[in-house]
Order: sequence, then structure tokens, then C-alpha cells
Amino acid sequence: MAIHENLNRIPKHDLQEVGWSKATELVKIARREGDSFDCATWLHKAKKLPKESFRCAVERHLTGRETEPWELIYFKLYKSQLPVVERALEVAGMMLGADKSRGYCLEMICADFLAGADIPAGKSESKLNDLSAEETQN
Repeated sequence: MAIHENLNRIPKHDLQEVGWSKATELVKIARREGDSFDCATWLHKAKKLPKESFRCAVERHLTGRETEPWELIYFKLYKSQLPVVERALEVAGMMLGADKSRGYCLEMICADFLAGADIPAGKSESKLNDLSAEETQN
């Protein structure tokens, strides 16, 4: 609905050509700029750039700053694990600053873990196998 309402100056066949994902990014700019939205320029960018590059260009235009490409990851946690993970993210957030994202906090927790793991590059699989063998012997 937002695409239909905000991108009514762009012909439907052009919107179909750029695709749903890029059209939703165009809506963000159209909403912000209103009647001054330069649809021809942005439509050209949408057609030429790959989806992720276009998303970054829109974000850069709207915020004025460069953003790094990102990806959502999903994994399952048992309910018993959730308090530990939430607490670790909360403590990391307090240490790193309240303005840091949970993703950044998780990255720093993982970096700290890896720094303490002392696994030489290229040796990680054999080292992990050695650690597993030690645990089963104990």
C-alpha cells in the first residue's frame, strides 16, 4: 500500500522491474522528500545498483552517514539459556555504552571469547578436536 501511495509518479512496469525490496527503499525517500522527490534519479539508481548497494545508498541519503552491509541471523536458544544471553548482552551494553546495538555487543562478547581461546590460525579444527578428546577422557 505504501508503494502505491508514495510512488504514484513512477510507472508500474518500472516498479515491477526494480522489484519489491528496492521499491520499499524508494518509499522511504519519497515519504521524506514529498513533492521534491527526484523519482527519475532514484529509479535509475534502483535499476543499476544491486539490492544491498541500493539499500546502503538510501540509508546514506537519509542519515548522512555510511553504513556497513548487514545481515539478520537466526538461531535457537533454549529458555534456560535466554537469561544468560540477555544478561551478557546487558552487561556488554553497560560496558560499551548504551548507544551500542545488541549486535555490536554480541560481536564484542565473541571477540573477547576468541581472544581467550588461544587457537592459532589454521589450527582451529584440530585444536577443537583435541579439546573434545580431553573432555571425553575426563
